[in-house]
Amino acid sequence: MTDNNALYAIRFPDGSLSLYIDEDYALERGVDPATLTRVEIPRDMFVNGSIQEIREYVALYLESHHAGTS
Repeated sequence: MTDNNALYAIRFPDGSLSLYIDEDYALERGVDPATLTRVEIPRDMFVNGSIQEIREYVALYLESHHAGTS
């Protein structure tokens, strides 16, 4: 398995988000891979963080990198 600390995320208009381990899994779940954003998670957080910490990290990443694009 490749060492990968990234997740794929999609943010919905209501502010909620969904996380996917890879584009193939997202596609299986009916998500258009073109709507996903790849987010590199810090290694320590990826290994030791809670899902809530990771969700908050991804949400802040998406807010800071997509400000003014909607």
